[in-house]
Amino acid sequence: MSEADRPGRIGRAMSEASLTGWEAIVLTPSPDMDHLVGHAPRPTERPTLLVLRPDAGPVLIVPALERPLADGSPAGSLAELRAWRDGEDPFALAADALAGASRIAVGDRAWAAHLLALQAALPQASFGSAGPVMARVRSVKEATELDALRRAAAAADATFADVVGLRFEGRTELDVAEDLARLLVQHGHLRADFTIVGAGPNGASPHHEPGEHVIAAGDAVVLDFGGELDGYYSDTTRTVAVGSPPDGFDEAYDLVHRAQQAAFESVRPGVPAEDVDRAAREEIVAGGFGDAFVHRTGHGIGLEVHEAPYVVAGNTDPLEPGMTFSIEPGVYLPGRFGIRIEDIVEVTTGGAERLNRSTRDLQVVV
Repeated sequence: MSEADRPGRIGRAMSEASLTGWEAIVLTPSPDMDHLVGHAPRPTERPTLLVLRPDAGPVLIVPALERPLADGSPAGSLAELRAWRDGEDPFALAADALAGASRIAVGDRAWAAHLLALQAALPQASFGSAGPVMARVRSVKEATELDALRRAAAAADATFADVVGLRFEGRTELDVAEDLARLLVQHGHLRADFTIVGAGPNGASPHHEPGEHVIAAGDAVVLDFGGELDGYYSDTTRTVAVGSPPDGFDEAYDLVHRAQQAAFESVRPGVPAEDVDRAAREEIVAGGFGDAFVHRTGHGIGLEVHEAPYVVAGNTDPLEPGMTFSIEPGVYLPGRFGIRIEDIVEVTTGGAERLNRSTRDLQVVV
C-alpha cells in the first residue's frame, strides 16, 4: 500500500461526512483506520482513536506504549500523534480534539465501552455511525487495490486447479479443508481466512464448518475458500462432484450456472446493486428453486472479505467503476446437496470483469 493516496482518502472521507451533516469522524482500530492512515493496531481495552475534522489535520490518539508502532506506520507522517500513559484519560484528549463538534460519526468497530466513555466526555454532542461514510470511501477501489485483488483471485484460482487433482473420496471434509489452506499459502496468500467444505447433505448448509464427515462417491462438494494476500482478500466458490453426481444435481447445477451468468451480465455502472441480485434470483425462481436460494447474491470485498457494496434486495445504491463484489447464487436442498458458484467481479466503465477465471463448468473429482 506504499502507493496509496491516503491524504486523498482522508479528504474524501471528510467530504462524504460533510455531505451528510457530520462535523467530525472518530475511528478506532479497524480496516477503516487502516485504509485512511495505514495504522491498524490490535483493538484492546487501551483505546486508539483517529479524529478527523474538516477544519483541522488528523489527530491520532494512541497508548504511549504503542507510539513507536504508530510512528513507524504511514500514520506517523499523516496525523498529529498524541500519546497517553496508563492512568491518564484518553477520552479527555479526544474531547479536546473534538471541541466544538456537535455531530460526530463513530466507526462501526468502536467498542461499546469506548463509545460510552466518549459520549460521557462530550455530553452535548450527538453521535451516529460512520459506516455509511466509510462504505462510500472504500467501495470504489484504487488501481493498487484492484491489482492486489486480481493477484488474490488468481492465487485462489490456482488453488482450485490444484485441489481438484487431489483425492476426495474416502477423505474427510477437514482433510480437504487443510489442502485448501495449504494451497492458498503455497500460491501466495499470507494466510487462509476460511475453507468451507460441505460434502453431500452438508453442502445444503451455506456456512457449513468442515468436520469428520467422510466424502463418498456420488457426493456433491461445495468448496468456498479465500485468504489474505498483500492485505486484500480472495473469495471463490466452486461445487464439484465425486464421480457421478446425485439425482437432480445436473439440472440444479445448470440453473445456478445460468443465474450466475445472468447476474454478471447485469452489472454495469449506474445499475442499482439490487438489480444484480434480482437477475440471479429471477433465474432461480423461474427454474423452480426460489425457496432454495436463501442468501443475498453477493458482498463487496477488499480489506475485508465482507464489505460494501452488498448485492441484496433493498440496496438501491448505483454501481460505480472500481467497485468489487462477489456474485454467488446458490441452491440448497436439505438432506440432499448444495450448489454455489462464486466469482469476484469488478465494475468497469463498460460493464464488468471477472477477477476469478477458473472454470465454472462442473468438475468431476475422484
